[in-house]
Amino acid sequence: MAPRTEHGHGAPSPLVDRFGRVHTDLRVSLTDRCNLRCTYCMPAEGLDWLPKAEVLTDDEIVRLVRIAVDRLGIRTVRLTGGEPLLRRGLPGLIARLTALGPELSLTTNGIGLARTAAELRAAGLQRVNVSLDTLRPERYAEITRRDRIADVFAGMAAAKAAGLAPVKINAVPVRGVNDDEILDLVEFAAEHGYRMRFIESMPLDAQGAWNRDAMVTADELLEILGRRWELVPVGRHGNAPAEEWRIDGTRTVVGVIASVTRPFCGGCDRVRLTADGQLRNCLFATEESDLRALLRGGADDAAVESAWRNTVARKGPGHSINSADFVRPERPMSAIGG
Repeated sequence: MAPRTEHGHGAPSPLVDRFGRVHTDLRVSLTDRCNLRCTYCMPAEGLDWLPKAEVLTDDEIVRLVRIAVDRLGIRTVRLTGGEPLLRRGLPGLIARLTALGPELSLTTNGIGLARTAAELRAAGLQRVNVSLDTLRPERYAEITRRDRIADVFAGMAAAKAAGLAPVKINAVPVRGVNDDEILDLVEFAAEHGYRMRFIESMPLDAQGAWNRDAMVTADELLEILGRRWELVPVGRHGNAPAEEWRIDGTRTVVGVIASVTRPFCGGCDRVRLTADGQLRNCLFATEESDLRALLRGGADDAAVESAWRNTVARKGPGHSINSADFVRPERPMSAIGG
């Protein structure tokens, strides 16, 4: 690995892989724990959670994000889980991360937002994405195995009131489960001033039960939306994963993340850090780099930076979901971070 070079005003050299992709977006999982048991994510009894001693401390997270921002050129950081609102002392951690300079956002199931949104915004959090697959209380309870949809609605309203804008709703449409609510979700989001995004289901569930035939594809989604509205392409902002369409004559924008049928790997600028300090250069990576061991072994910042660059340098051209060679990662989505 060539030595790190500095550009004007101490700017770090880009974090580049062998395909020339520059990585500026870091996803940081704060915990693998979750207070829901969504049927497409984990079994009813939950999973074997990481022991507390294996989870990165606040100081370790701050140090790694500082290295990422100051030495690797990371500009945006998204906090994920599991459910990140379960992390104790989260406002304090967000304040420390905000001081490092990146744009900071968070993905949540929304259950804890009503009581925390204002404090998180005051600490420096800028935006939230809320996972919500249905508007129907009975169906929500079936999907998540918890009767908490009222808390999610209250949480989104609190996030909007606190200035965490735009509040984005992430829904995973599954055939025969919630695909009859696609139009309803868009109308709900438009009515409340939220931003709707649909995500193709991916083979990242803990049970290994993902079924391609149950996945509602981007083409199907657009066909359903097109029956009701005329869609005007907005495109994709930079390397953002969502392609967006505006409903003609309105300000309503709908996003579609088609990770399976329209892979955007060629423009991927993301790298992921798990709650136990493992660096992943792809959501579907089958190997990881142990940054926690470096930190706890006394490594200096230069050694951590070198390990980070080496990991990204090994990044492949893209996932192989659509190939016979595809191998599922050992960790499920809840243990990787979105």
